[in-house]
Amino acid sequence: MNAQERLARFLETDPRDVGCDEAMAVLHVYVELVTQEPAAATERFPGVAVHLAACGPCGEDLAGLLAAVSDDD
Repeated sequence: MNAQERLARFLETDPRDVGCDEAMAVLHVYVELVTQEPAAATERFPGVAVHLAACGPCGEDLAGLLAAVSDDD
């Protein structure tokens, strides 16, 4: 990805996106809500939902935690 592509991606960022640090701080709570009531997770943490949809590495962390939780059941 070149500098122009990085700038374009940055400018397309949803202003509701809370960023990696905030998303990771509440990810465990978000995962619990997703497994119990997915709509409630998005409603309670809209900025986290936006971030997880846009950020590949954080989305992978979400997928991993969801897989771990489903393996426990």
